[in-house]
Amino acid sequence: QVQLVESGGGLVQPGGSLRLSCAASGSIFSINAMGWYRQAPGKQRELVAAITSGGSTNYADSVKGRFTINRDRAKNTVYLQMNSLKPEDTAVYYCNADRVLTPTGWKDYWGQGTQVTVSS
Repeated sequence: QVQLVESGGGLVQPGGSLRLSCAASGSIFSINAMGWYRQAPGKQRELVAAITSGGSTNYADSVKGRFTINRDRAKNTVYLQMNSLKPEDTAVYYCNADRVLTPTGWKDYWGQGTQVTVSS
């Protein structure tokens, strides 16, 4: 069984920074891509940023230039550095591991979510 454990959420003032971490554990042979999604109240879950096993990254337009995603493949861990945070960044942030290969085959996994609140 694969588990994704997130950490780093919290309350921050506008203009502040937070760093989210997500560690995947279990019988993992490989992970295609890891990423972060977010869901604000009353809105659909949306992609924030993703990074492939080769290091290619993809960002939502709303976070480009403010957020940075990176990945430690050896530790199956992905990080999201969030700078210049805005109130509209407030949401539950979910970690995703895409196409995880385990002894039982390929599957996608999600973390439990971590709350990020940007408010003065």
